[in-house]
Amino acid sequence: MTRLSEALRRATDSVNETLESVLPTGDGAEGRLFEAMRYSILGGGKRLRPFVAISCADLFNVPRDWSLRAGAAVELVHTYSLVHDDLPAMDDDTLRRGQPTCHVRYDEATAILVGDAYQSLAFEILTTPETHPDPGVRCRLVHALATAIGGRGMISGQMIDLAAENRELDIREITRLQQLKTGALIGVSCEAGAILAQAPDEAHTALRGYAHDLGLAFQIADDLLDNEGTEADLGKSVGKDVAAGKATFVSVLGADRARRQAHLLVDQAIEHLDMFGDKANLLRDVARYMVERKN
Repeated sequence: MTRLSEALRRATDSVNETLESVLPTGDGAEGRLFEAMRYSILGGGKRLRPFVAISCADLFNVPRDWSLRAGAAVELVHTYSLVHDDLPAMDDDTLRRGQPTCHVRYDEATAILVGDAYQSLAFEILTTPETHPDPGVRCRLVHALATAIGGRGMISGQMIDLAAENRELDIREITRLQQLKTGALIGVSCEAGAILAQAPDEAHTALRGYAHDLGLAFQIADDLLDNEGTEADLGKSVGKDVAAGKATFVSVLGADRARRQAHLLVDQAIEHLDMFGDKANLLRDVARYMVERKN
C-alpha cells in the first residue's frame, strides 16, 4: 500500500467516525430525515476535501481533533451540494456513490431537508469550542466556509452551470464556473488548516495558490472521467454534460489537451508548497492522484 493510499484510508476512517459522532439520531417524526442524512453521507465517498483540510492542518501541527471537525464540516457541505445537485430541478441524477440518490431512495422533499440539515450542522460544528478554543478562529472558519459556498462562491457556480445548458461557454467562462462550483470548496478545505493554526499570511497565500490550481486540475480530471469512464467505475451517471449540451474543459480543449493542462496545473500547485518542505509530501501526492484517479 502506498503512502497516500494508507493516509487516505486512515483519514477516511477518522472522518467517518467524526461524522458518526455529530450526525443526529432519533425515532420520532424526524427519524426519516436522520436516516436519510446517514444514508447519503456514510454510504461512500473518497473524503478528499477533508483529507486536504487535515493534511494542510498537519503542516502546522494542528491537533488532529480540530482538523477532523473542520474536515467533517467541509464534507457535510460537499454532500449537501451533491444531494441538491442530484435533484430533478438541478441535474436530475439517479445514482451517486454507487447507490440511488437521496431523492430516489427517499423523496424530493426529504432530500431538500437533508441538504439543509447538512449545511446547518456544518456551521454548528465550526462554532463549538471542540473545533478550536479561540472564538476568533471559529469565526474565521465560519466566514471562510460561508464565503466559499454562498452567492459569490459554490452556489453561483451552480447557477452558471444551470444556465450553461442554454448557451455555449468559452474556456474563460468554464474556468470561472469551475473555480466557483468546485474550486471554492477545495480552497476553503486548504485554508482551514492555516486558519486553525493562526498561520502567517504567507502560508495562507501559498495554500490559496495550491488550492486554485488543484481545484481546476480536479475538475478537468472529472470531465475526463465523465467522458471516458463508466458508471460502474464512477458510481454515478456519466456523459450527462454532453447529453445536456454543456461545454466542459474536455469538449472545448479536447481530451489530450485537457489532460496535459491538468498535469500542468498539478505541477503549478505543487510549486506553491515549496515553503513547507517535506511536510507537504502528502499534499503533493494527493495533487498527482487527483489527475491520475480512475473514479
